[in-house]
Amino acid sequence: MRARAHAIRRALRQRGRLAATASQTPPPTPWHRWLRRLGGTLFFCGVAFLLVREARGIAWHEVLAAARAYTGPQLLGAAGLATASLTLYSCFDLLGRRYTGHHLGAAPVMAVTFISYVFNLNLGSLVGALALRFRLYSRLGLTYGVIARVASLSMLTNWLGYALVAGVVFSLHPPALPRDWPLSAGGWPYLGAGLLAVGVAYGLFSAFSRQRCFTVRGHALQLPGPGLAAVQNAMGAANWLLMSGILFMLLPGAVPYPTVVGVLLVAAGAGALAHIPAGLGVLEAVFVTLLSGYAGKSELLAALVVYRLVYYLVPLALAALAYVAAEALTRTKRTLPAATPPPGC
Repeated sequence: MRARAHAIRRALRQRGRLAATASQTPPPTPWHRWLRRLGGTLFFCGVAFLLVREARGIAWHEVLAAARAYTGPQLLGAAGLATASLTLYSCFDLLGRRYTGHHLGAAPVMAVTFISYVFNLNLGSLVGALALRFRLYSRLGLTYGVIARVASLSMLTNWLGYALVAGVVFSLHPPALPRDWPLSAGGWPYLGAGLLAVGVAYGLFSAFSRQRCFTVRGHALQLPGPGLAAVQNAMGAANWLLMSGILFMLLPGAVPYPTVVGVLLVAAGAGALAHIPAGLGVLEAVFVTLLSGYAGKSELLAALVVYRLVYYLVPLALAALAYVAAEALTRTKRTLPAATPPPGC
């Protein structure tokens, strides 16, 4: 018995050493967590103060008048492009289904993707891209490892498309910066070339890399094949172009489409760096600043208000209803085929 107890203690010590070795960063202390929460609270309070201050200086009656001037074809075109973009993004997780080999049907996969994407747009990635995906997919029978790979591939598809479109636009048709900005307009081609290289490198790496499996923090990941990588690039890029098309339909005709694409990409990048849900205030500030030479402030804000309505708020109401329905449908446990890992890992 003593020998057995000694062997158990030795195994537990060995397991503890392995776990300590595998850990890359020490767990945050309560003091660090408190500072992080305080910093986040102060940041959002500062943003809210700036938004309120800026909102007071806006002639909202002029914005409303500009919004009422939209014609039926303009609104229908914007709504149609919004529907196309949301439908396309809802197909992103179908790539994850092919990548992981799980056996959920296309309809539930697209429904989960739509719900998570719309909540991600309005409330941030922690709520939409991660929390809702894990909850809904796990209730449909997928394991956490498979869900993590599906979500990662979907987000990678989105940002690969961003890199490709931004690479082309920033290189060939960069947005014009105001004169008082500290940034130099001459840096756009270099930034564009770097972003374009990211998308191209991903495709080449997927096609020619001899090592197909990698381990990241104990999780085995397989490099997608060249066909899947090409589809990722195409779908991601098409979605950013569709989103830009919505704004192009709503902005005054004097704004060229490549300019709209470039400004939207700048606003999206700034919003991602600022970690502000829905890019609230960031999107408006970037568009008003960079497009002030094309249209008045009221016209620009009217376009952005309608854009948020057709691409954020109306889909959010639909996604909320879909989420309630999904919770009701998955309340009873169902037996589903087990998900299989990517081949070769």
